[in-house]
Amino acid sequence: MKFTRITVRSDQMDGVPCIRGLRIPVATVVGMIANGMSKGEILQAYPDLEDEDIKEALHYAAQAVRERQLPIIDAV
Repeated sequence: MKFTRITVRSDQMDGVPCIRGLRIPVATVVGMIANGMSKGEILQAYPDLEDEDIKEALHYAAQAVRERQLPIIDAV
């Protein structure tokens, strides 16, 4: 998938992946979804965002997880 709404710039937010050059990190948007916020609530909190930004942030996060090994603690 080609990410057209995600930007990574070394001169902005220390190179943290952000939405469309805005100072809104992908991790912030994904975290809001993880905390149970609806897309509508996120769009209200960040009026510069668009629905497609949220969808692409989720796809970006999914791809990032596929590319790395993350430490998982086995449930006993």
